[in-house]
Amino acid sequence: MLNAFGLAAVTATLVFYALEDRSPAYTPAFAGGCVASSVYGFLQGAWPFGVVEIAWTVVAVRRWHRRRVSRRSEP
Repeated sequence: MLNAFGLAAVTATLVFYALEDRSPAYTPAFAGGCVASSVYGFLQGAWPFGVVEIAWTVVAVRRWHRRRVSRRSEP
């Protein structure tokens, strides 16, 4: 069951990352996939993977926030 969760989490992360340029809504979805992948890493006992996925979550949230701010400042 844990492996299936990990496969789904990593697959979602990859798919949402690939779709990010199509819509800003995919960026928080990518961040959610990173969180799920991080949870999987910690549950699996691969804590370095979990830590790296947390870092990717932070990167995605910051990128999403910057895109929202820049869209608001456009005329």
